[in-house]
Amino acid sequence: MTVVKMKRSSKAVLVVFAVMLSLAVAFCAFYVSDYYRADEKAIAAFSPASGISENAAEPGKLVFMPENAKTAMIFYPGGKVEYTSYIPLMRLCAERGIMCVLLEMPFNLAVFDMSAAEDVRYSYPEIESWYIGGHSLGGSMAAAYLEESFSDYEGLILLGSYSTADLSETDLKVLSLYGSEDKVLNREKYEQSRINLPDSFTELEIEGGCHAYFGSYGLQEGDGNPTISNEEQLIFTAEKIAEFVKPSQS
Repeated sequence: MTVVKMKRSSKAVLVVFAVMLSLAVAFCAFYVSDYYRADEKAIAAFSPASGISENAAEPGKLVFMPENAKTAMIFYPGGKVEYTSYIPLMRLCAERGIMCVLLEMPFNLAVFDMSAAEDVRYSYPEIESWYIGGHSLGGSMAAAYLEESFSDYEGLILLGSYSTADLSETDLKVLSLYGSEDKVLNREKYEQSRINLPDSFTELEIEGGCHAYFGSYGLQEGDGNPTISNEEQLIFTAEKIAEFVKPSQS
């Protein structure tokens, strides 16, 4: 009798475990499939400029190459945002002389491939100065990657993001941009994370800008109401990035 009860109990535990596992898998599948899609019409409004080649060097890697570029930026997309949403920003930066490498992340989450930039530099020996950056979660993961690889890069570019990795004792140049109407960026964590950056880091607030407008994927849930257009924020961002890396382009 006792043996029968134990078997029944074991079977019940296995059934409960199987159900919980199935629910967890279903939740994960739903979570990773629920992401912000690129706005194709918005992207089409930013047509490629002459003199800049665009190519998919390999699956999940888009390269925007200006003629005679000496400075490059590797870019990690924001969490749960389709990576092609950042094509307009990459094109605008490329127009300003910066080679850009836009990377796709597994399940649109950079946390699953923090070291995605690892082998990129070796394919472009002509580039003299490398920067890495990203939007939101992508920026945080780029910063985390730099904790062990900071000597290979000139600097870090954070868009609506912050660094949880301690980079304060490095020689990295850091540019932090965020919109005044950004309601997605955790301001408390942003302030707390200042100590992780070098004292000389550059911080700029985009008046009227929001969290989503660093990409082209529409408005984001929980974000503020921007008072400038997506185009205006993208152009401003590209200009400030170009100014930030300009000393390395001379």
